[in-house]
Amino acid sequence: MTLKKSLFITTAMTLAISFTAAAANAGVTGNWKRKGNQPVKIWKCGKGLCAQSGGTRMFNGIRKTGKNTWKGSMKHPDMPGFMTFNGTVKYTGSSVKVQGCMVGGSMCQSETWRK
Repeated sequence: MTLKKSLFITTAMTLAISFTAAAANAGVTGNWKRKGNQPVKIWKCGKGLCAQSGGTRMFNGIRKTGKNTWKGSMKHPDMPGFMTFNGTVKYTGSSVKVQGCMVGGSMCQSETWRK
């Protein structure tokens, strides 16, 4: 294989991987509704996801850990700002399930958001 052909193949594979990663984040980003029709916006920030509801940044840069799954620190908009939770976000295509846990995962609460 020539160097030129090898570089072409490498570049094509890199672009394909980049587009696949962007597509995986694209579905979960956008405007969602949480309980009581409260609006939530999810967007890509850095290498992770961010979300905000009202004046509360619910998560800031949580990292992808699997197919349509992100994990990281998050806040609950209905609780005091100093409280943080170990959070998991799972995107199913039609909904986003957000779960926050504290005290070593023994106390958890989850919500399902819809478009």
